[in-house]
Amino acid sequence: MNTSLGTIPYGQNAPATVLSILLLLAGLLLALSVRATYAYLIAGLLVLSSVLLPLSLLMAKQWEKAVVLRFGKLRAIRGPGLFMIVPFVDTVATWVDQRIQTTEFNAEQALTRDTVPTNIDAILFWQVHDAERAALEIADYRQAITRVAQTSLREMIGSSPLSSLLSERKAADLQLKEEIGRKTAEWGVSAVSVEIRDVAIPAQLQDAMSRQAQAEREKAARVILGSAEEEIAQKFLRAANTYGANPVALQLRAMNIIYETTKERGATILIPSSMVDSMNAGGVLGLTAASQQQSAAT
Repeated sequence: MNTSLGTIPYGQNAPATVLSILLLLAGLLLALSVRATYAYLIAGLLVLSSVLLPLSLLMAKQWEKAVVLRFGKLRAIRGPGLFMIVPFVDTVATWVDQRIQTTEFNAEQALTRDTVPTNIDAILFWQVHDAERAALEIADYRQAITRVAQTSLREMIGSSPLSSLLSERKAADLQLKEEIGRKTAEWGVSAVSVEIRDVAIPAQLQDAMSRQAQAEREKAARVILGSAEEEIAQKFLRAANTYGANPVALQLRAMNIIYETTKERGATILIPSSMVDSMNAGGVLGLTAASQQQSAAT
């Protein structure tokens, strides 16, 4: 338990220290003020109590649990707060921190299901939910958690293709959490969450994947362009059928194209007389006027 003032032993607390000092002073004052045998006896008991009190009155913080053994057997799980033990009979075997803690782990050159070497870094958030089992069922649960996390990560990599590791991070995190939690539950430890921080693949494979992605994008672009060309061709086909059935519409469209060209560019266009005759502007205007008169008459 580290503090800004240095390293403080687990269980040491200010109330026990203050009481110990008061008992020591009371014993010394009694021995000096009263010259009697009983006074020396009481003073000796007070001094002895001042020495034993810091060993018997311990304190666990809000997030701590103390595993107390009596003659080597489990006596109780104490904390948080102040608690008493019998000096030289009871011992605190371990102090268990029940806050959420983190463990970093990785897998280097692990082969995926499609035999691609990968380096993966991940972080595990875990918490001790059963202090008794964490203290008695396993020698070092922190080291065991690291080993289990690394083993589970390699198992997950070996059973997954590279594409799923790159595109389905959330699913991989959940799979790792469930697998690690299943293995550590016997020790009283819960896996809160797992987060994969980085998936590294060889540089040559990165170049190949980049070229593959570029090729797929070009393929998609060509498909879209082909679809657009097909749609345009269908529209041209319908326009050709319309103009073929109505020569007047075709001639009007040709004249409109010429007008729009000269209007936008402000240039003079020389048109061969044969093309002008083929347009038959007079005939077109006459047909148009006759059509309008017929419509007005009806």
